[in-house]
Amino acid sequence: MSAFWDRINRALDLLPRPLDPVRSIKVKLGILLVTAGAVGMSVFMLGIGWVPPKTLIVAITVALLASQVMAHGMTSPLREMTAAARAMARGDYTRRVRATSRDEVGELATAFNQMAADLAESDRRRRELIANVSHELRTPITALQGVLENIVDGVAEPEPTTLRVALAQTERLGHLVRELLDLSRLDAGVVPLRPVRLDVADFLYDAVRQAEVTATGAGRVVHFEVRQSATDLTIEADPWRLHQVFANLLDNAARHSPSGGTVLVTAESQAGHLRFEVIDEGDGIPVEERSRVFERFTRGDRTSGGGTGLGLAIAHWAVELHGGSITVTDPPEASPGRTRTGCRIQVTLPLTAIRSEAA
Repeated sequence: MSAFWDRINRALDLLPRPLDPVRSIKVKLGILLVTAGAVGMSVFMLGIGWVPPKTLIVAITVALLASQVMAHGMTSPLREMTAAARAMARGDYTRRVRATSRDEVGELATAFNQMAADLAESDRRRRELIANVSHELRTPITALQGVLENIVDGVAEPEPTTLRVALAQTERLGHLVRELLDLSRLDAGVVPLRPVRLDVADFLYDAVRQAEVTATGAGRVVHFEVRQSATDLTIEADPWRLHQVFANLLDNAARHSPSGGTVLVTAESQAGHLRFEVIDEGDGIPVEERSRVFERFTRGDRTSGGGTGLGLAIAHWAVELHGGSITVTDPPEASPGRTRTGCRIQVTLPLTAIRSEAA
């Protein structure tokens, strides 16, 4: 039956729309009702040959009044949507439409409310992004400005120690800019995936070696250990994007591990997938925050390390680009003599890349 009415509606769409000039849907319904009544009355007149004039006038008047009353509930959501849309144009995303009817107008009102909620969330994220980026940029810029002012004023000499401080701040700025560029490419959907066959052992060795250099340069004493279930593991992946994942995970693990702690990296093959784990010996991530750590600028209680809050968001995006998943799982049992069990982040990737188009 629905297919039949769909065909009828498609056929009617080809006909002219005589009521389009009318600016009120209630008036349209009234005209529709009177027209339908007039057609029925015409058939009646043709059948019996006459109709009482006063009865006809009264019937038309009552029909118009009834259509206006009955159409009020049908058109009020449309008026509410118009008012809400105008409020949204002014930046107010709090207006909602009462969606109680079950017809097309009710479905439109429900979709409108969902759109308003999505726009409100998008606006909130935009404001947070601006505030967080401003904060993250201000910190290294202020520190760099202070170092340069001290050198210019003669308070400090351009010694290697002073210049290293300035270099560290510029590197922090560069790191933040690169992360923001990656996120902008993510949002624009212009990041292609270029997978090649990688030897897992060699890849992890390179990632850990770079993480050790970074940790040493930051004055952190952390040991890295790599374990894998087999020596001939390979995976088809984009080496640069996969490096972004492990660079961020290993850097986070090193920053949140205690001095002399160990960061463990494991890899094992499981039913067409390769599962990696990065485990540190820090304080871990509370259960209630595990679902939010991959959001942009989310650092939770683990803010002492000075991260930007973008690394895990980029790692999450790069893993999904490969068709995989990344989660924070329950940490391993604490080793004897230690009270902290650390954080365990698990990355699962298909052995063969399934996405080679731009994300």
